[in-house]
Amino acid sequence: MGKFFLWLILLVICWPLALLALLLYPLIWLLALPFRILGIAVNGVFELLNAVLTLPARILRGPRTY
Repeated sequence: MGKFFLWLILLVICWPLALLALLLYPLIWLLALPFRILGIAVNGVFELLNAVLTLPARILRGPRTY
C-alpha cells in the first residue's frame, strides 16, 4: 500500500518517470529474482553450518527443563 502511495505522489510530480517506473518494475523484479534465490540458498548453508558447529555444545548441555 505504501509503494502505491509513493507511486501516486511520483505520478503527480513527474508522470513520465512514474510511467517509466511502472513499465520497468517487472523487468527489474525478474533481474533481481536470481539474487534472491541465491540469498535464500546462502542463508540455508549458514544455518546448516551453525547447526553443525553448535551441535556438540547442545548435546553436552543436555535436555532443557522448563
